Amino acid sequence: MNEHSPFRYNARTHVGLKRKVNEDAVLALPDHAIWVVADGMGGHDAGDFASRLIADSIATIPAGLEPTARMHALREAIAQAHRIIVQEAESRGRGVIGATVAALLIAGGHFLGLWAGDSRIYRLRDGEIELLTTDHSAVAEFVAAGKMTWDEAEQHPQANAITRAVGVGEELELDKVRGEIRVGDRFLICSDGLTKYATFNILRGALARYPIETVADELVQIALTGGGADNITVIVVDVV
Repeated sequence: MNEHSPFRYNARTHVGLKRKVNEDAVLALPDHAIWVVADGMGGHDAGDFASRLIADSIATIPAGLEPTARMHALREAIAQAHRIIVQEAESRGRGVIGATVAALLIAGGHFLGLWAGDSRIYRLRDGEIELLTTDHSAVAEFVAAGKMTWDEAEQHPQANAITRAVGVGEELELDKVRGEIRVGDRFLICSDGLTKYATFNILRGALARYPIETVADELVQIALTGGGADNITVIVVDVV
């Protein structure tokens, strides 16, 4: 870590216990203060193609951009991946190819989260955990209506039915969340391979307890102990 990067981070991805292929992609660009998780859908050689394309597209963002330009470049990189995935799906002529994305950018004392699908961004602040994103899923509407909690939604039969993803539909719709950062904030970006096994209390406990060197491994282990039926990807970013 240098004086221009007041962050520490740790990232892990694991194929899980049931899948043969890891369709998740993880990207850390600390010099840009950008961290990304993408979770592919469409099966082997489709889902992993889509998630990796998102990561590769974002990785081409040039260094040295001002915060506003970096935000626009991040959004455009995801949009470019969307266009390529749509074209690839058409050329293959077979089913849906796509990926969720959750991207965190920190600049100028603020954070920006961009997402599509059910990969999530959380923040631990002063010992309390907050979900900063809202899943684009069928069950999210039940949560919004107050009919169930996010923890309950994870166990719903339609929990995996997402309503938005990169590469799906003509127009890409990204949601965004922004706010101020404070020293001591800890952000978690993850795929649903973790959250289906980790309630808010479990996540809060792990994020509060473990240092940056081991926290990502501990979170992956929570998902593996729970059953590890999906790929698992986590990034933890500390503001120092």
